[in-house]
Amino acid sequence: MAGIIGYGAFVPSYRIKVEEIAKVWGDNPKAISNGLVVNEKSVPAPDEDTATISVEAARSALVRAKINPQDIGAVYVGSESHPYAVKPTATIVAEAIMATPSMTAADLEFACKAGTAGMQAAIGLVDSGMIDYGLAIGADTSQGAPGDALEYTASAGGAAFIIGKEGSENGSIADFGDTYSFTTDTPDFYRREGQPYPSHGGRFTGEPAYFKHVLGAAEGIFEKTGTGPEDYDYAVFHQPNGKFYLKVGKKLGFNNEQIKDGLLTPVIGNTYSGATPLGLASILDKAKAGDNILAISYGSGSGSDAFTLSVTDMIDEKRELAPKLSNMIENKSYVDYAVYAKYKGKLRMS
Repeated sequence: MAGIIGYGAFVPSYRIKVEEIAKVWGDNPKAISNGLVVNEKSVPAPDEDTATISVEAARSALVRAKINPQDIGAVYVGSESHPYAVKPTATIVAEAIMATPSMTAADLEFACKAGTAGMQAAIGLVDSGMIDYGLAIGADTSQGAPGDALEYTASAGGAAFIIGKEGSENGSIADFGDTYSFTTDTPDFYRREGQPYPSHGGRFTGEPAYFKHVLGAAEGIFEKTGTGPEDYDYAVFHQPNGKFYLKVGKKLGFNNEQIKDGLLTPVIGNTYSGATPLGLASILDKAKAGDNILAISYGSGSGSDAFTLSVTDMIDEKRELAPKLSNMIENKSYVDYAVYAKYKGKLRMS
C-alpha cells in the first residue's frame, strides 16, 4: 500500500481550563476533570477556522514531504465544521499551498472520522496509480452549546498527511500495511443544517456507539492482518474524552506505554475530525524506524476506520523539518469564559 510522505499538525494557542467553564455553570471542576480525563482545551481565535487550521497543517506536511505541490493530485478535507455550507474548504487549502489546478478536491463529512475517510480515499487513488500524491486533512473547530457537557471538551485543531507510493524517491516515513472499516447506522450524535449546536444521546454515545465501533474496527484489523496488541509499539484511538480512550485501550489489551503518546484530549480537548490524525502526528513525532502503529478513528453516525503502519528510516530526517506538535501544545495562553464565548461566537448581538 501507499505510505505517508509528509505530515503536519496545527493547534491554536489559546486555551481555557475546565475550572473556568465549571465556574460559570456551577459545576464541580474536579469531578469533571476526573470523570472525563480533561484538564483544558484549545480555543480557536476569531481568525482561525477549519480552513486556516488545514492550511497551516498542510504547509508543514509539504515541508516534510519535500515535493512540488503541483504533483498533488487530490486534496480532501474532512471536518464537521467547514466554514461554508456551500463552498469547499479543500479548494481554499489547495490554492493556498499552490496545488491547483490539475487536481481533484472535495470536502468530506462523517462526524469525527471524516479525516481518516480522506486518508483511505487518498490511499486508494495512489495505489491505483491515478495520482502520485494525495493530501488528506482532518480538522475541526467543534461546537458545544453553552452549559452542555460538550463545552468541556469540544476544541480545535487538525493534522494533514501527504500520501504517496511506498518506497518512492521522496521517501515515505511510514508505510500503510492495511486498513479496515466498521460501519453501522447508529445515530448517537447529530446536527441538522442551520442548527448552531449538535445534539447527542448522552450515555447512548458510549457502549452502542463509540465502543462498539472502535472495538469492531480493532477486531477486524487484527483478524485481517493476523496481529494483536503485542505486535504494535504504538496505538491511537479517537478521543472524545480521555476516559473513553483509556478504557478502549485497556479493553483491547494495550498497556499505557503503547497508548500514552497518542492521548491529547487532557491538554487540548476533543478536536473531532482532527483527534485521531493529531494523535498519529504526535506518535510520528516520537516513533523510530521499525515501530508499528495502530490508528483507529471514530465518527458518530457511526463508523470507525483502522490503519496499520510501519515507520521507516526516513522518519528521523523528515520530522525535524517542521514544527512538532508538542511545541504547539506547550505554546499557550489562557482566556476566561467571556473571551472564549466571544471567540466562539456564543454571544449574539441584537
